[in-house]
Amino acid sequence: MKTKTGSKKLEKTPKKARAPGFATTCVHAGQEPEPLTGAVVVPIFQTSTYVQEGFGKPRQGYEYARTKNPTRLALETQLAALEGSATAHAFASGMAAETSLMLSLVKAGDHVLVSRNTYGGTYRLFSKILASFGVTFDYVDTTDPQTVRAAVTVATRMLFVETPTNPTMEISDLRALADVARSESGRIGAKIRVVVDNTFATPFFQKPLALGCDVVVHSTTKYLNGHSDSVGGAIICADPEDGAKIGFTQNAAGAILSPFDSFLVSRGIKTLPVRMRAHDANGRTVAAWLAGHPKVKKIFYPGLPSHPGHAVAARQMSGYGGMISFDLGSVEAVKSFLDRVVVCALGESLGGVESLISHPASMTHASVEPEERLRRGITPGLVRVSVGIEDVEDIVQDLENALAAV
Repeated sequence: MKTKTGSKKLEKTPKKARAPGFATTCVHAGQEPEPLTGAVVVPIFQTSTYVQEGFGKPRQGYEYARTKNPTRLALETQLAALEGSATAHAFASGMAAETSLMLSLVKAGDHVLVSRNTYGGTYRLFSKILASFGVTFDYVDTTDPQTVRAAVTVATRMLFVETPTNPTMEISDLRALADVARSESGRIGAKIRVVVDNTFATPFFQKPLALGCDVVVHSTTKYLNGHSDSVGGAIICADPEDGAKIGFTQNAAGAILSPFDSFLVSRGIKTLPVRMRAHDANGRTVAAWLAGHPKVKKIFYPGLPSHPGHAVAARQMSGYGGMISFDLGSVEAVKSFLDRVVVCALGESLGGVESLISHPASMTHASVEPEERLRRGITPGLVRVSVGIEDVEDIVQDLENALAAV
């Protein structure tokens, strides 16, 4: 075709399609407009059952809400997209997710290796409940892949990793651990799954499945929801067969996330990138300030170059987040300090927009035996702070005022 000037009209070359960015995925994955009205927000389908079209004809697979709910399915689609998987399942709490994980993927006689500095609730579930059903657990230093390799037995079927760990912020090299699991699986002739608790980092900062791991678990209560108004958990699997096993257990055991909580988590995820950037920026500032304070005996934050896992964290994470722990030397100092914080609210949990502060030994890890706590570095003087998205000057001022009383 020629123009009036006689030159050929340039053909428009269609641009190569690109995968949506992370923020776009947070906003749009699983969030198709509601077909009847075009509502931009997925409705809260607060129903227990569904009327079928006829005998043996459920509508689009919807029979009973424990098995399938549109609001929960929208969230699960969103979660799978964020972690780069085809399957995700949402549960009534992070611990319900971990329980369903173990019911689905291990059995009596199996051996599980666990990060030595795991969450106290995880330790309680594994050591005081599941151990009674014939599953054995060993707590190892997952920051050292060779230590993990040496701990593998012919019965090992899972490596359960926290990174960063709660509350001492240890960092494990996920790609190296995935390589260990693969090579040891070949040696013993049985698959060793690498499961990662990605609650602290979130998929915004860390993608375990992309690093070769098999399963991701979350307490959606924390950063994914981000507003301290919902309790929930999730499991995301790289292998669709593993996902099918999780889905079967989710339906059979029934520890599902409610439609309203599914809505809250899904809504929270839409602002995840904005919030995580703010948590990270504030976390770096607060950590640097605490590191220079004379009353802080020791600080745990992977964003500091002095942290032993800093190089690994910089390689596998795109940010360090807002979780910081620091040691004040004694429980007496902790009490004086915690009695005076105002902006940093004294309470369990983490990952909300507000700053939360806690004493792990008496709160999140109280179920861990005192001797075991000390072996893990959870001292009586340890404080954990979840740095929120308030003005960082106000957070620092609050910490400074409280430390003045120590």
